[in-house]
Amino acid sequence: MALVGAARERSLLDEACSLDPDTREGKSALDALAERAVTRAGANVKRERGTHLHSLSEYVDRGEELPPGIAPADLADMAAYKMATVAFDVVAMEQFVVVSELAVGGTFDRVLHYEGPGPDGRPVSGLYVGDLKTGSVQYGGLKMATQLAVYSRGELYDHTAFPVESRSPRALAAWKKREVPAALAATAYSSMPAVSQDWGIIIHLPAGEARCTLYWADLRAGWETAGLAQDIRRARSIKGSLVPFTGNH
Repeated sequence: MALVGAARERSLLDEACSLDPDTREGKSALDALAERAVTRAGANVKRERGTHLHSLSEYVDRGEELPPGIAPADLADMAAYKMATVAFDVVAMEQFVVVSELAVGGTFDRVLHYEGPGPDGRPVSGLYVGDLKTGSVQYGGLKMATQLAVYSRGELYDHTAFPVESRSPRALAAWKKREVPAALAATAYSSMPAVSQDWGIIIHLPAGEARCTLYWADLRAGWETAGLAQDIRRARSIKGSLVPFTGNH
């Protein structure tokens, strides 16, 4: 996509020719040019479209009117979303959680109350983590199940309780070294609603298609994969696997 963007906007190549890729400044400038090229090629259009639909879905779930002047395609997508999710009651929306044992965090889309047929057709009733996807779900099922499994085992965390003063690397490094009394740090955490740790719900709303499909996500398989990912990350940090020969042979 970067090559397509550069072909469409040749001035990007002219700017790149004047940069030294062996310097920190040159690398930074080249990264910025690459991002501009990717954007010029249209690679971010789907991502931006997905963000837009996420925002509109929040209006629907809050029971508010959609913003005036939205495109007919957006209105059709939201109608499909409303019809597909009519059996859900939204309990929580867009909240940040952390899982300390994995040293990860993220923001879930929804916590949903649902009562009806479960994954095996038997009646279920309870709270479930839900996630809205606007892109393809053809190959990402296990990744999505892993994502929701992590959310389901998290703690709510108020990241505004201890803000970083700026986005500079120096400010972030200083923030990481900051010592906070345990009692004060604990005030940023609160319990997650008692969501299912066996199943989550994927809401698939492909942009511009006026259709919405629901999927059960197996969080048991997802949690197992999250543990495997942690093991792999730990293994990748192992150093000294190769030792050079010494002496004469």
